[in-house]
Amino acid sequence: MKIEPFEMERWQSKYERLVDYELSESGVHALKLSELLGSQKATKEFLETPLGYPQADGTPALRSEIAAMYKGATPEHVFVMNGSSEANFVAAWHLFEKDDEVVIMVPNYMQTYGLAKTWGAKIKPLKLREYLDWQFDPEDIKNLVTKKTKAIQVCNPNNPTGSVMGRNQRKALIDAAKDSGAWILSDEVYLGAEREGPRTESLWGHYEKTLITNGLSKAYGMPGLRIGWLVGPPKMIEEIKPHHDYLTLTPAKLSDRLAQLALEPKMRERIFSRTRSILQKNYPIVRDWMDDHASLFSHVPPTAGAICYIKYNMKINSMDLAERLRKQKSVLIVPGDHFGMDGYMRIGTGPPKDYLLAGLNRIDELLRELKAGKKR
Repeated sequence: MKIEPFEMERWQSKYERLVDYELSESGVHALKLSELLGSQKATKEFLETPLGYPQADGTPALRSEIAAMYKGATPEHVFVMNGSSEANFVAAWHLFEKDDEVVIMVPNYMQTYGLAKTWGAKIKPLKLREYLDWQFDPEDIKNLVTKKTKAIQVCNPNNPTGSVMGRNQRKALIDAAKDSGAWILSDEVYLGAEREGPRTESLWGHYEKTLITNGLSKAYGMPGLRIGWLVGPPKMIEEIKPHHDYLTLTPAKLSDRLAQLALEPKMRERIFSRTRSILQKNYPIVRDWMDDHASLFSHVPPTAGAICYIKYNMKINSMDLAERLRKQKSVLIVPGDHFGMDGYMRIGTGPPKDYLLAGLNRIDELLRELKAGKKR
């Protein structure tokens, strides 16, 4: 089967370890294992973990911790997988078939969009509007969703814009799904990474045909554990599980154990506080850097996520800009082309301060060269 290339992930996978400054990442700099384990006692217990196969859908202890975060959910509502990307994949694999009508928020993490295209679904884009602070117009979803709509996929908080869905938009989404009988597939991997405002409310619990994906990569700063999960009605979860038998079979045993520690309520709040602190310290660095360039940049301040989606006023294609930064300055960013939007770039705001500043200085070097008309 010919697949639709996932351009952003291919770009990052190919180059993120080959540059001096990796500013394409959308999470905060990673938590250390010692910070998670904390004590000698916890470390000793972890080292005694037997390295056999874990339970295929996640241990009961881990599924219980996850279920507790979703009102009314039980461990039977939870399916643990290797990262939120695998959770997105198996949910889409089960839901999307050739010629199905699916409504997908754009811009977005383009995994689900690419899968829908690969499998021959009919995609109807639900566009976020910059003039609405990266919200969709509630009238748009009313017009897009029909009785033929199989699923509505959203990312909230949103990647790449960092916006959080407004109250009117949430109501319009849930009403449209209920009226049509469509499934809601909500990617919530940035929930808990709010720079300002309250914790984002999950779409869970408002409509029975809802599937939630999340994981430990972004808000938790633990992408290396590769733990993600799918939350949904138990009957639907059971229907989806056989798909996993053709993939990774189980989550990793050690990752399952560490995820239990991370999701214990007190530890979870400590981790979220760490994430918010990093974002609150780092976003002003990027904002001030943009301000120093006057009319060259514009953006809507992100509410959540270690990301800033920036519109630039330069006569250069976003992929060309990203390539020049990579080749000439050893800096990796995400071009707007990867979200179907030339003229934008996504910069990560989650690295340590000195690293972030040094990476921005490298971008400055290229901007000066572009202004001077220097050729590549």
